[in-house]
Amino acid sequence: MWNPDAVMEKLYHSYEQKRQEQQRQETAGQTRDRLKQGLADSLQIGMLKEDEPLPVLLERIEREDHIRERIEFGTVLGFRVPAYVLIPRGKKGPSAAVLALHGHGYGSRQIAGMHPDGSENTGEPDSHGNYALELVRRGFIVMVPEIIGFGDRRLAVDLKEGKVGSSSCQALASHLLLYGISLAGLRVQEAQRAIDYMLSRDDVDGGRVGCFGFSGGALIASYTAAMDERVKAAVLCAFANTFKGSIMHVRHCIDNYLPGALAYGELPELMGLIAPRPLFIASGKQDPIFPVATAEVSIQYLQNLYTEAGAAENLGFHLYEGKHEVNGSQAYPWLVKAMERELSGH
Repeated sequence: MWNPDAVMEKLYHSYEQKRQEQQRQETAGQTRDRLKQGLADSLQIGMLKEDEPLPVLLERIEREDHIRERIEFGTVLGFRVPAYVLIPRGKKGPSAAVLALHGHGYGSRQIAGMHPDGSENTGEPDSHGNYALELVRRGFIVMVPEIIGFGDRRLAVDLKEGKVGSSSCQALASHLLLYGISLAGLRVQEAQRAIDYMLSRDDVDGGRVGCFGFSGGALIASYTAAMDERVKAAVLCAFANTFKGSIMHVRHCIDNYLPGALAYGELPELMGLIAPRPLFIASGKQDPIFPVATAEVSIQYLQNLYTEAGAAENLGFHLYEGKHEVNGSQAYPWLVKAMERELSGH
C-alpha cells in the first residue's frame, strides 16, 4: 500500500514516546515549564509588534437590561479590532468581566444577540447560544471582540462575496505562515490585548477577569488562559479533546493547527497549564468534530492533574445531550461562583 496512513500513525506514536521519555526525566515543574515555553514559542508570544491600543468609542446603546458599547482598539502589527462591550444596567463599582470569544460563524454579533447586519435578534438563539448576553445578564461586564477572519474582519474578497458566516481563515493562515506566524498565535495575542483594554476600564475589577469560548473561540480562550495568568477562570465549550481524537481525526479549519505542538505536548497537557486556576469543560455528547470519547480522555487527564495540584474543586465539566453547540446551563452558574470565590479571596 502506498497510502501514508501507517506512516502518519507511526509518526504520532513516535512523538508520543519521545514526550513520555522526556517527562520521565523531569519533575512536574520542569514539565510544566517546558510545555509553557513550547506553547509560547508556537504562539510567538511577545514576538509580534504591539500597537498602542488607542481605544475609540463608536456607539453606546441602552438596552432593556444592559448597555452595549461598540469600540475599536489596536492590537499588534497595525491591526484595529472592533468589539462590543456589554455592561449590566445599574451596576455599581468595579465588576467581574469576561472575554467572550465566538466560534466559526458570523462573528461577534452572533453571541451578542444580533443578526449579521447588527439588527436585534429576538428569536431563538442558534448553536452559539447568545452566551455574551447570558453572561451580562448574570452581572458580568462582557467584551466581545471580532476575531480576525470573521464578520467585519474578513478579507475584502470575502466581504465582497457577501456570504453570511464565511471566514477568511484559510487565506489568512496560509499567508501568515509565509511570515512564520500562526493564525492561532495572532488570535491569542489579540485576545491578550483585549484583556489589556478591559483592565484599563474603571468599571472592571482587574482581579476577576475570565474567558468563555466556544469551538474556535475556546481554542483562543484555552491558550490565552494557559499563557496569561490575568485570566482567573476559563470556560471551554465544544473544544476540550485530544489532537489525535479531534483535529487529526476529522477535517477541521486550518486555524486549529499549532506549529510544532506535538513536539512538546498533546492538547490536554496544554489545557492543563491553566491549573490550578478554575477551569470548566462543556461538550456535547453527539459533537461530531470533538468526539465525546476523547473529550472524556481529556477530562480524565485534567481531573488527575487538578487532584495532584490539590485543586480538584477548581475543575468542572458538563457532558450534555447535544451536538456542536453551546449549553451553558451548568457553565454559567459555575463561572459566577468561580468569580465570587475570587472576590472572597478563596
